[in-house]
Amino acid sequence: MNIDRFPTPLFIAHRGYSSRYPENTLAAFNAAIDAGARMIELDVNLSRDRQMVVIHDETVDRTTSGTGRVAEHTLSQLSRLDAGSWFDPQFCRETLPTLAQVLDAVKGQVMVNIEIKPEAYESHGPPDAVERQVLDLVCKKQMLDDVLVSSFEWQVLDNLRTLAPGIALGLLSDLPVDRSLLYWYQRIRGFSWHPDYRVLTRPQVDALHDVGARVFPYAVDGRMDTGGMLAMGVDGLIVDDPRQMTA
Repeated sequence: MNIDRFPTPLFIAHRGYSSRYPENTLAAFNAAIDAGARMIELDVNLSRDRQMVVIHDETVDRTTSGTGRVAEHTLSQLSRLDAGSWFDPQFCRETLPTLAQVLDAVKGQVMVNIEIKPEAYESHGPPDAVERQVLDLVCKKQMLDDVLVSSFEWQVLDNLRTLAPGIALGLLSDLPVDRSLLYWYQRIRGFSWHPDYRVLTRPQVDALHDVGARVFPYAVDGRMDTGGMLAMGVDGLIVDDPRQMTA
């Protein structure tokens, strides 16, 4: 695989097959692959002992049997939580995976969009900053060509660009294109722009294409006008149900 040779349109499984499986679990990622997804998207936060855990929210309350902030729990504590029963009791054995566990499970089968959550970013840049940990792990797994790193925290992408000139970076935003976004996209030498589909228009797609960006809008609560997005000329879609690629 090589992220520069992705199929168009590229359908990216948002937190795995999250419409039918508990999001950000190995069950959801494996199901997305079985459904034909060519890329999975996942979220990374740091535990109290600074381990990379795959979970979307800043707290564990919504998607696990626990309570409190992710950063207040050690990896050992997080790994004992039930991360599936909130979705359906049949998934009661699902746990919060580490980023390493997910990469091991999917390597060679699918590309990976790693979203670094803003709450994991630290402006003082410690030696084990989340962006450094992500890069070190991706390189260790020999998956640099298969990974796209994205974030709403654009500074973390800027840091990654300094650390790794060849890594693919995606700029996340929930606002329309403006001068600031175009500045940051060009500053980080981005690979793609990931907008909230609700703010997207054809002129914005064209504007990002003009600076060499691929445009991958993301769904909100699983809802997206797939046909309408494709008609705007987007390069791919981040969706909760990878079956949409055959709809």
